[in-house]
Amino acid sequence: MITAATETLPAFPFDWNGTRLPEDVEALRDAPVKKVRTIAGAEAWLVSSYRLCKQVLEDDRFSLKDTSAPGAPRQYALTIPPEVVNNMGNITGAGLRKAVMKAISPKAPGLEEWMRREAGRLVDGLLAEAAPAELRGGFADPYSAGMHCHILGVPQEDAALLLRSLDVAFMNSPREIEAARLNWDRDIAYMAARLDDPATTGLMGDLAKLRGTGEYAHVTDEMFATVGVTLFGAGVISTSGFLTMALVSLLTRDDVRRALTTGGVSVADAMDELLRINLSIGDGLPRLALEDVRLGDVEVKKGELVLVLVEGANHDPARFPEPHRFQPGREGAADHLSFGAGAHYCPATALGKKHAEIALQALLERLPGLRLAVPVEQLVWRTNFMKRLPERLPVAW
Repeated sequence: MITAATETLPAFPFDWNGTRLPEDVEALRDAPVKKVRTIAGAEAWLVSSYRLCKQVLEDDRFSLKDTSAPGAPRQYALTIPPEVVNNMGNITGAGLRKAVMKAISPKAPGLEEWMRREAGRLVDGLLAEAAPAELRGGFADPYSAGMHCHILGVPQEDAALLLRSLDVAFMNSPREIEAARLNWDRDIAYMAARLDDPATTGLMGDLAKLRGTGEYAHVTDEMFATVGVTLFGAGVISTSGFLTMALVSLLTRDDVRRALTTGGVSVADAMDELLRINLSIGDGLPRLALEDVRLGDVEVKKGELVLVLVEGANHDPARFPEPHRFQPGREGAADHLSFGAGAHYCPATALGKKHAEIALQALLERLPGLRLAVPVEQLVWRTNFMKRLPERLPVAW
């Protein structure tokens, strides 16, 4: 029986460079459940094999909601109120899931057409300004932020206002961040004001119409506003993060470029493989053990923190043979864990895939010579953040 290690524990997360799988991940193959030390200084079990990661995500004895409980071991300090950690559970409990799911469906009326127009408009802007361009700040971030403003029904010109909170909201810090609380309060006030604005459309407009009616009489304006704030924040950081890192793969990996430009493979057909190799999830998906659970050779005790290493699962050769090879159409590629699994499987999966597909198509079609405009070793990688991201992505064509 394996117990907690008494020696100095390895620090987690490992490496912020998104051009390669951290060497530490390969070293875990013989120890797929290993004790690590988190940013907050707590001990946690890091789970890295596909089979065991999937077990944790699908087993209701491992709880996301309880990771925010007082006294629970922390991966990092919370940057949102504790009760918001299980946000989709709260949305479901308030009876708002149907409205949210309808709004974030890529089949929502006009949404796909909006994405195509906006991607085209942003490429027009890149061409007008001429190379070099900054592809994260000049394309991925505004494209994602604009899409979420469209979904929420808030003014496009407010995208920058809402974006400015995210650099702090998704920090991994050992201590409470004052700016995170201030940003949260300001953004809640912003979304609450949208409920009172008759010009508000989209999801926030739909939620405004539910206020005080029938089964929604108990739902507070703060809860309605929380839906808007969390949908924008989590949605933008996830979709922009995946798109940015898909672009990093395209710009730094010859096998990805060949497949998408000369291999006769459509972006849509390659999407699940792009998700499998994507390294945007820079930390682990946290769960708290609600009782003693056997996990491989390890006895995880009630109250212990477990971290699911998605990049380890997605590169597990026992599940994905030759995992470092980019292979569009790979059998079982859609089984990747980039959107999680189990009760907390990402509800915006279809939206995230369509968002990236349209963006990549627009860039490849109109900028066929797209390439990194600085040496790859000059890319600067954000540290202590929930997503692994380059600060800037300079390109030419």
